[in-house]
This record gives sequence, structure tokens and C-alpha cells, in this order.
Amino acid sequence: MSSSSSSRTGRDGEEAAARFLEAQGYVIVERNCRLSGGEIDIIARDGACLAVIEVKTRRGSQFGSPFEAVDVRKQRRLAAAALEYMAVRNLDMPLRFDVAAVFAEKNAFRVELLRNAFDCGE
Repeated sequence: MSSSSSSRTGRDGEEAAARFLEAQGYVIVERNCRLSGGEIDIIARDGACLAVIEVKTRRGSQFGSPFEAVDVRKQRRLAAAALEYMAVRNLDMPLRFDVAAVFAEKNAFRVELLRNAFDCGE
């Protein structure tokens, strides 16, 4: 798969994840938020909680599960970015990290959500 095809799959997967999250009641606050600590794919409110959602899209299983791709290093970067986001915006609310695994299957996307995928490690 070419890198442009891979980026398109990633963008389409992220769009599918955003629609899925909204259908689950999440309110999308920001997408592709770039901070010095890294990029956050989706930031949303889920009730009183701020949810930071990492989206991983896969066309097959040759690179493993999308959930496995959010390793400890990625978790640390997301936690740093999320804490920076909250500090810059002066937010004081519960913070949660979710992972949306998007599976590109034929002409559709299937989304699985893992809530509370990891802790921030403060």
C-alpha cells in the first residue's frame, strides 16, 4: 500500500471513528490537535469527562491489532499532550484515554472502542 493510500485510509478511518463516537453520545471538541507533546486524534466530551481518543485504522492483520499499536511510548506521548491541552485551556475535569480501532473491510469501516484503554500515569 502506498503512503498516500495509507494516509487516505487513516483519514477515512478517523472520520468513521468520529461518526461512531458521535453516535455513542460523545461531543467532538477537536480533531487532529497538535501540541508540543504530540498530536491528539480526537478530543471529545463524554458526559462530564474529557476523552482523548487515539484512532488506529487497519486494512488487515499483518501489522497486528490496532489496540496493540498504542504501546507504552505512544501512551506517554498522548498523556503528555492531553495534560498540556488541559493546562493551556485551563480545564479541570476527569480525563480518560480511549482507543478506537477501525477496521477497513471491503467498502465499509467497522469501529471498536476501548474505553479507559490506559491511565495517564501522573
